[in-house]
Formats: sequence, C-alpha cells, structure tokens
Amino acid sequence: MTQSFNFDATDRSIVELLRQNGRATNQQIAETLGLTATTVSSRIKRMEDANQLRVVAVSDFAAHGFNFLMEVAIEVDGRPASEVGEELAGFPEVFAVHLVTGRYDIDMLVALKDFDDLSHLLLDKFSKISGIRSMTPAIVVDIIKYQFDIAPIEG
Repeated sequence: MTQSFNFDATDRSIVELLRQNGRATNQQIAETLGLTATTVSSRIKRMEDANQLRVVAVSDFAAHGFNFLMEVAIEVDGRPASEVGEELAGFPEVFAVHLVTGRYDIDMLVALKDFDDLSHLLLDKFSKISGIRSMTPAIVVDIIKYQFDIAPIEG
C-alpha cells in the first residue's frame, strides 16, 4: 500500500538546503530554518522512508578520468528492450539506460576515459548483446546542463 505524501513548506526548505549542501548537518539546517535538529532529522527520515528524498554524492566525470561522453540510441529486435537494457546497464562505462518511445527503443549515456575506447566498447562489447538491431552513437561536444537536483517538488 502506497502512502500519500505531501511536501509542506518546511520539507521544501530542508530539501533546498540539502541541494545547496548535501553535507549540511541537521543542526546547521535547523539553525538556518529556526527549527530543532530533531525536527529536521525526523522530517528527513520521513521523506526518505516515503521514497521522496535520497541524499547522494555526485562526482565529476573529468575528475575521475572520464574525458569522453556519448549518447547511444539503440534499436532492438527479437528480444524485449527491457532485457537488452538490463544487460547494457551491467557495463561499467554505462551510467544511464532509458527505455524510450519513438524511433529507438533504448537511449543510454556512456562515459569513457579516451576516444580510443569507443571502438572496443561498440564493436567488442555492445555488439555481442543479442537483440541489438542498430546503435547510433552521438558524441557529447559540450555540456549545457548537468544537474541532478532538479526533481520538482509541488509548491
């Protein structure tokens, strides 16, 4: 049974402060909002328990030696796209896999250390997966927006 969850102004303020600084302590958040640390802690726990909040660290690709980003659109044939997507998701180079509508069945984002890794990934790894009809890679030439704190909260 899914329990209904409604964000109030205090919840939205807590989330906004965590978006600005995911390492902020409950005490720091409480002082900023004029609450007690216990109140902040219980509200964070309530949001986490309702699967409405998850605090995670996001690292920079380049800081870890990944200098090449690519989007790959995939057409699937003869096998469920969800199975192909699950198999693709197992590769360490793949950081996002989406089942999509339209011309392609799967859209995924890939991070590589070097351009020279591309042919090995496409020809030796991805091409061995049963059900892939075609792959259309697109190289990322610039990042306009890379942000994970954008899930809208009704307000």
